[in-house]
Amino acid sequence: MASNIEINQLSHTYKGGHQVLKDINLSFDSGVYGLLGPNGAGKSTLMKILCTLITPTEGQVSICGNNVTADPVSVRRQLGYLPQEFGAWRNYRIEEVLNILAQLSGMHDKKIRLEAITKALGEVGLREIADRKVKKLSGGMLRRLGIAQALIHEPKVIIVDEPTVGLDPEERIRFRNVLSDLGLDRTVLLSTHIVADLGGACKEIALLDAGKVVFQGPPRELVQAALGRVFQSSITEAELDQFEEKYVLVSTHVASNKIIVRGIANKNEIPKNAEQVTEPTLEESYLAFMTVDLQPKINCIKERICN
Repeated sequence: MASNIEINQLSHTYKGGHQVLKDINLSFDSGVYGLLGPNGAGKSTLMKILCTLITPTEGQVSICGNNVTADPVSVRRQLGYLPQEFGAWRNYRIEEVLNILAQLSGMHDKKIRLEAITKALGEVGLREIADRKVKKLSGGMLRRLGIAQALIHEPKVIIVDEPTVGLDPEERIRFRNVLSDLGLDRTVLLSTHIVADLGGACKEIALLDAGKVVFQGPPRELVQAALGRVFQSSITEAELDQFEEKYVLVSTHVASNKIIVRGIANKNEIPKNAEQVTEPTLEESYLAFMTVDLQPKINCIKERICN
């Protein structure tokens, strides 16, 4: 059976000849997936194509078996979308916002619509404050309301753009937990340039760089590929400039008149007397992948796992 999202040989070139996507091949089934990459990598263009807002110049894209170019109306019935900015309803109550958006999505039966609103609010933890005005919501609550409106017509695919922008750490965790629960029986695709947004909930991560997919796989594969690259070392202040020039430093802090640095080495050449980090974070693994060519190592890992 086909996956909920199928992307085959997708390329897109804007007027003027600027190519932003180059031969993209990806597939996503049920679960939470992360689309990660630096600014300018092509994430926003890919998301717009998935949401039928842009017609690709080459390739095929389908949502739940429906082609985004040939049948955008059917795609939209299966798709829920939370844009980066969702806050134009300040003077409306939560349930009023969902009621209006549900009618706009074609839910004209009042009983069915109210049942859908109650269910969506329950899924995102807002049922108890359904009568609260939008302008009184915290950033995290506003993002959850955005998810609720994306859920109102019970889509099989939910696309979320930069999910935790402006949220405090507690709200970020709560919002990620909501998305994780939703991914149990749906496809949830998160587009972000913040590695921490993905947490441990992602089934797979796809990395885009300069319009190309440079990696797709479970987070553990990315972490395993970084082994031998991430180090921790105790250095003097005089050595700091040299380290900053030679390595990608993830963190620095002072302890007992020494500077403890944690960084990424090039081609497994960690500094002399440095300690190799045996459990790199996802962020460190991402930086290792994006700053040096780890593809041969990842291929070896995949062969070992599959065999």
